[in-house]
Amino acid sequence: MDNIEKLDKVTVKFAGDSGDGVQIMGEQFGNVTAVVGNDFATLPDYPAEIRAPQGTTYGVSSYQIQFAAYDIYTPGDNPDVLVAF
Repeated sequence: MDNIEKLDKVTVKFAGDSGDGVQIMGEQFGNVTAVVGNDFATLPDYPAEIRAPQGTTYGVSSYQIQFAAYDIYTPGDNPDVLVAF
């Protein structure tokens, strides 16, 4: 356990095809983050198309969240963790 790094704040990005549940996963993650007492800011990003062809970049949906034990004002710049569907 020597390689564990404690971070002051964490930015997580969920990404996948539209319809994979990326937005719901991000919202639920935010809810859990709030329940344990953290502040957070989010950046949902979803395509304009209702359902783009699977596997194309037009259909990529993402949800970025930054959380910490103190006030957070932005969803973060670079993700510390990427959860890809």
